[in-house]
Amino acid sequence: MRTPVRVGVFGLLGSGNLGNDGSLEAVLGYLRAEHPKAVVDALCGGPEVVTARYGVPATRLHWYRGEYRTASRAGSIAGKGLGKLVDVVRTAAWVRRHDVVIVPGMGVLEATLPLRPWGFPYSLFLLCATGRLLGTRVALVGVGAAPIGDRPTRALVRWSARLAAYRSYRDAPSRDAMREMGVDTARDEVYPDLAFALPPPASGPSGPPGLVCVGVMDFHGGNDDRARAEEIHRRYLDGTTRFVRALVEDGRTVRLLTGDACDAPVVSAILDAVDSPLVTAAEAASLADLTKETAAADTVVATRYHNLICALKSGTPTLALSYAAKSDALMDRMGLAAYCHPAREVDADRLLDQFRELEKRSAELRRTLAERNRIIARQLEHQFTALTAVLSPAAAHARQETS
Repeated sequence: MRTPVRVGVFGLLGSGNLGNDGSLEAVLGYLRAEHPKAVVDALCGGPEVVTARYGVPATRLHWYRGEYRTASRAGSIAGKGLGKLVDVVRTAAWVRRHDVVIVPGMGVLEATLPLRPWGFPYSLFLLCATGRLLGTRVALVGVGAAPIGDRPTRALVRWSARLAAYRSYRDAPSRDAMREMGVDTARDEVYPDLAFALPPPASGPSGPPGLVCVGVMDFHGGNDDRARAEEIHRRYLDGTTRFVRALVEDGRTVRLLTGDACDAPVVSAILDAVDSPLVTAAEAASLADLTKETAAADTVVATRYHNLICALKSGTPTLALSYAAKSDALMDRMGLAAYCHPAREVDADRLLDQFRELEKRSAELRRTLAERNRIIARQLEHQFTALTAVLSPAAAHARQETS
């Protein structure tokens, strides 16, 4: 009798980031379609959410519940320190129960947003190191990477990638970044982001004529921008607010989108500043919800990477408020490289000029996006074929253990 392959999924899943959860959903869809007998569970940030939403048994990623809160008192500092030691044992015990562990997409090899080395980079290193020691294959599937200035973070990320049994990236700059950090990427492939594999949502009602979706973000710059984080945030918020106000003055209806629970204060600030019935906020609980919102719009202007994916996947002409190379690479892949605007230096007047140029080419760009989406669908078939090859040796190993 064949023993089903035991698959773990790992990451900051169920923690409020819709992009991360969308990558998980895409991998679960693949496993259920192609490997229906696989036994799947998760080690993740929000186990209750993952179990309730996706029906997957899940374990909390960190022993210490205050892991992502700032430690200012002796008790919390001691708790975090003890948690790092306990997590070594917890991670190893979880890893050894699996034949393969999949890290589904996400920017796990980058620090384009503020990140401490002893947070998620340490957790990822524990996963990859214990996987190598215990003979469990760790697959980094369609992940994002970027150059990292902080030495401890860079070292943890580099060793995590080296210890993984399989790596693929969501864009060429990610692979280039890992090569520059000393990882042998000769056999690593580049595929589109896993979120493009999600099924298209059922068609919903179209939005009001001229609807513009504006995806906002609680943006404070990257890991190397901590000294001027508030300045960057204020400039981003002021520029985005001025842009929304200009749209309203033109009589346009604006729908504000987010991609993470932490973005809510930005939405509130814009609603308060513009104070118009033409501006409303969407309450999206998944990438499918976001894709419905963007599909109903004439045009999208968005910051978060997975807001961009939802808009581009829906075929809606899109302008990116770009905060990292991954956004520029995505827009180039989709034929919209000319429509990127720096999130760190939002100039409302120039943004309006780009927006108007985008709208002039709307019909042409919709045809371009339709063709690029067909190409992406074929490329992701190859990604899942490669992932099946990762699972197959593990399945054979599991059968040998029980024979």
